Amino acid sequence: MIVTFTANPSLDRTVALPGPLARGEVQRAVSVRQESGGKGVNVSRALVASGLESLAVLPGADSDPVLAGLRESAVPFVSLPIDEPLRTNVALTEPGGVTTKINEPGPLLAADQQEALIKLLLESSRVASWVVLAGSLPPGFPDNFYATVARRIREAGNGNSPLIAVDSSGTPLAAALTDAGTPGDGTGTSGTTTGSGKPDLLKPNAEELAELAAAAGFAPASGDELEADPAAAAAAAAAVVRSGVGAVLATLGSKGAVLVTADGAWLATHPPVAAVSTVGAGDSALAGYLLAHGRGAAPADCLRQAVAHGAAAASLPGSTVPAADQTTPDAVTITALRKD
Repeated sequence: MIVTFTANPSLDRTVALPGPLARGEVQRAVSVRQESGGKGVNVSRALVASGLESLAVLPGADSDPVLAGLRESAVPFVSLPIDEPLRTNVALTEPGGVTTKINEPGPLLAADQQEALIKLLLESSRVASWVVLAGSLPPGFPDNFYATVARRIREAGNGNSPLIAVDSSGTPLAAALTDAGTPGDGTGTSGTTTGSGKPDLLKPNAEELAELAAAAGFAPASGDELEADPAAAAAAAAAVVRSGVGAVLATLGSKGAVLVTADGAWLATHPPVAAVSTVGAGDSALAGYLLAHGRGAAPADCLRQAVAHGAAAASLPGSTVPAADQTTPDAVTITALRKD
């Protein structure tokens, strides 16, 4: 089972426009979709759609629309009851898939509620194969929250803890690398050192990879440069892996994705798709990777399924997630790369 943890879930509303976004003008929507969201929630939705067992852990009142949406879509979850409503995020999509997102900050959770969330996650992940820590943090959470949670998962497992993936941005993502304690073994296959908060898998986009690589001492590069040059992206990801992370799965938009482990580096590309919405495509890519990993696939084939899932998600409306039978992994091309 794969457990996902979303500290800042959302109700995702996607408004499809008939043409380019016109600032300051009145525009009529072509359609509006609404789904329960947040990165971890999206990963669980994609895994369940593909027939894999997953449990979403999140805060939220029983009557909150986010939890109601999970029940309607038959996604198993456990929640910490809170008084405040969860946030609503709005995505404006233009023809061709250009997406503008407006994300609310989320409810303020007190220190005792944060601790209760961690305990709920620890209880829920005892028999998990992976724990996915994903998304932004609500107001008031410390930047090193994910690093702290990862350490506590490993301490609770006492040498038999689940693998840990982190998919976030900004300071919470950087802290997963720089404030995570003892470096792991760098294999990404059997878990890192007990007591370390460094993840077995990081899933950045190109911009986030640039920030992570800089934190790991790699020569400065912009996200645009890394997205345009997969070899440079692989070298940046390799610097992150050398810092103690098990593996880096870096999504590069239409350029595909790279995967770097201690044993190799690969680029995966998919033929162009008619992009409808890019909302949740990265989350679907992570779900595809985990789906293949759970079936015992080799790293390059985990990457293959990740890119197939991401491409399929971009071709669907709103934050709709694809099932495995909607993906085309056979269309993905894998190329081995140098790590440095």
